[in-house]
Amino acid sequence: MTVPVLLGWFLFSAWAAAECTREFLIGATDKYVAAQASGSSGDVVTLAAPNVTYTENEVPKAIAEGILAESIDIDHNRSIHDTVNCATFTEIIAANNPHPYVIGTRIIFNSENKISLIESIVTDAGDWAFNATGYLYWNSLENWDPILDDKRNTREVIQAAGDAYFERFKNTSVVVPFGIPCSRLEGGASTAPLNMTGDSCTLAGLPSTLVVTNRRYVVDEVMGVVDIYLGFPGLDRSQGQKPMPDSHMFRVESGKIRYIHTVSSCVEAGCGWNGTIIPQSRVQRARHF
Repeated sequence: MTVPVLLGWFLFSAWAAAECTREFLIGATDKYVAAQASGSSGDVVTLAAPNVTYTENEVPKAIAEGILAESIDIDHNRSIHDTVNCATFTEIIAANNPHPYVIGTRIIFNSENKISLIESIVTDAGDWAFNATGYLYWNSLENWDPILDDKRNTREVIQAAGDAYFERFKNTSVVVPFGIPCSRLEGGASTAPLNMTGDSCTLAGLPSTLVVTNRRYVVDEVMGVVDIYLGFPGLDRSQGQKPMPDSHMFRVESGKIRYIHTVSSCVEAGCGWNGTIIPQSRVQRARHF
């Protein structure tokens, strides 16, 4: 075998070994959830590249110093898997944990299938509309089963639905493809009671002069879901227009938005609303932005 042929074979073997498959990503999110449940941050470190970046609420940390070092009683978890971007997003609801949480985590893998980036939004009492019990309840009424093969949308259609939602924030002429029914779950507060069988997403209203920043995507065609990480300006009134860490997860069926789940972190308990929107009775984890 000649040298060029040998080199080509080795390069192909290396590429094949690092292929980002759905099975690999599912295995990775299973390990992440298990590590969070047990507080075994080291189990995630072993999956990471030496130069991994880890943030909580957009604050850089060592993995061993973050929420992964805390064992959590998890009531629910849901993950989506993006084989094109080699990325995942996981939603965790811990309503019955001694310290309730709702957590959203985006993970990016490099060409060697090692974690290069973990972005977690860790919310608890005092964050936007936080109510883990409510989040768990409303989520339990929803159907997020995989989309049948012949009904799946392309990743472009799924992402476009989420983008239209945020484009509407700054341009009221944008038509958002809300389905009927459609409901939005923010921190634990659902729009569903506004119209249990109709489009409560429209009824709940949207901003009209707001520009969100730094959108990052995880798209899963099998689940019909796009999660968008972004900076949400004005969410915490105590911070003026400083963008706050935010995740919006959209379930899209037949090109229409069926469900929206949001996880949004604030600097000040109550997000600067003087306690009129969000209860502030629970002890919070330290907040550093």
